Amino acid sequence: MSKLGVNVSGAPPAGPDGAEAPLERLVRVFNELRDELVSTLWFMLGNRDDALDAAQEAFLKCWKSPDSLSNVRDLRAWIFRVGFNAAKDLKRNAWRRRARPLCGDEVMILSPEDLPLDLMEEKETLERLRRAIMDLRPDEKEVFLLRQNGDLTYDQIAEARGSPVGTVKTQMRSALQKLRRQFA
Repeated sequence: MSKLGVNVSGAPPAGPDGAEAPLERLVRVFNELRDELVSTLWFMLGNRDDALDAAQEAFLKCWKSPDSLSNVRDLRAWIFRVGFNAAKDLKRNAWRRRARPLCGDEVMILSPEDLPLDLMEEKETLERLRRAIMDLRPDEKEVFLLRQNGDLTYDQIAEARGSPVGTVKTQMRSALQKLRRQFA
């Protein structure tokens, strides 16, 4: 997914006080966190193509609601929330549930000798981590990914999810305990 270079016609590049126009700010912030968002959605959805689709859908939903931008206190958390909702919608789509690719996103390695041992071990560890994250309950996975990949605070996650901070911390603690058990 390439960086978005959007020229918003009809919207001034900055407000009268020199502040950035809301849609320009949206494009800038989305570009800054795009890789983190796609990575997080990839973990949530299980494949890169669906993650890219969900990220694109998230941007379009954000773009189509310019009036909401002025009410958003934390644009980063809001974009992640919209992205997670787009991913959930994608997962609920009946056609996508039936149509599964025959192979995953992994690149086929012709022989183990093609890569140094360290790279093979790192790849295996990352694959174990990915499987462990995918096995978390949906609420634990969402909190974990928003905290680790989205780099959001517990307060931001709670606000984005509409749940108490204590609940978010409990879900994060539960997720970390399950992941630690996988690697103990």
